[in-house]
Amino acid sequence: MSRDEFRSHLLERLLPFWEKLRDGQYGGYYGWMDSGLEVDRKAVKGCILNSRILWFFSNAQMSLAGDGADSLREYADWAYAFLRDRCMDGERGGVYWSLDYRGEPEDTTKHTYNQAFAVYALSSYFRAFHDREALELAERLIQVIETRCFDEYGYKEALDIAFCPVANDKLSENGVMADRTMNTLLHVLEAYTEYLLACREAERVFGEDLGAASDESSPTADQEAGGKGHWQQVVTEKLHWILNLVAERVYNPALCRQEVFFDLHMKSLIDLHSYGHDIEAAWLIDRSLETLGDEELRKRMSPILRCLEAEVYEKAYAHHSLANECERGVVDEKRVWWVQAEGVVGFYNAYQKTGERRYLEAAEDIWGFIREHLVDERPDGEWFWYTDAEGSPALEKPIVEPWTCPYHNGRMCMEILRRCSE
Repeated sequence: MSRDEFRSHLLERLLPFWEKLRDGQYGGYYGWMDSGLEVDRKAVKGCILNSRILWFFSNAQMSLAGDGADSLREYADWAYAFLRDRCMDGERGGVYWSLDYRGEPEDTTKHTYNQAFAVYALSSYFRAFHDREALELAERLIQVIETRCFDEYGYKEALDIAFCPVANDKLSENGVMADRTMNTLLHVLEAYTEYLLACREAERVFGEDLGAASDESSPTADQEAGGKGHWQQVVTEKLHWILNLVAERVYNPALCRQEVFFDLHMKSLIDLHSYGHDIEAAWLIDRSLETLGDEELRKRMSPILRCLEAEVYEKAYAHHSLANECERGVVDEKRVWWVQAEGVVGFYNAYQKTGERRYLEAAEDIWGFIREHLVDERPDGEWFWYTDAEGSPALEKPIVEPWTCPYHNGRMCMEILRRCSE
């Protein structure tokens, strides 16, 4: 795979596209672009979308490091200010689901998934720019997740503004209403892994000052809960807990897949194989294991990850791309944008872990499909939402909305840049 291709795609296609969506009047980034590339400046601004944009510009800064990245801080700062000042509930804690175009709360649901993405973004912003306030905000949200969004069986899903449980319609699909989801669990793991990396960066940069508040009159959540390193310890323990839960309850060894939707007691609700989530989980869990450095846990989890990769390769990889999912034995043949991006990273990671060339060839093949069919070659375009199995794009779907973002495709570019330079 050519490292230069991914660098060029990031610099010439993805970064310019999202830079243009900055809302200079009301803050944050515009939340909707239709299939004709028209921006709706009065559309709802999803807090997940803006967290992911903050993550994107922060990580692009780290990935490019002087190679065209000097101007990226202003875009990251813009996203950070919006997340800090508008998306977060200063009175009750936590992050809202969405805001109106002026930055006022529109949907005040506090979803665990959304809290996790804010932790992910704030941790990345700290890693890129060493802003202590961002790390403190991440710790406050970790406190919210662990004290308001967790019970004896695991992570809750949807909560109202006061953190009382409500129906999880936002992360339930396929005709079920899930009390718990693999998706939320995966992204708490992802966020907590990033937070540990931010803590290590803080130790490197600030040494003994790790966890010190920028304003001594406003103690951090870390200090309130027991001093320096408290949340680092909590997060380390919870990553072990999550990984063991994946092995014991989420992973289905008989079918070599993760279950997707669960009731309160972690009983699976539907026969569903999400190909994109499984190939994404395989490399994200590998990253978490590398960060933790627990050899015994790695030995336990690695066979599961290799099975997930092999099963997706055998069941979903066809027509130079990945099918979306399989529900009750029926395959959804749509070639969804984020599934293809995760396929590139996931199969490349599988190649690195196993040395099997079939995975490298699959990653290269899917990247070729993306270039030919998913990239929107119009001057102001980015990626199409999905294509059919033959590569014809869904021209009716919006280019930007609360769930489409530079997170999956941007991360694909940055992961391949990092891995090809190792």
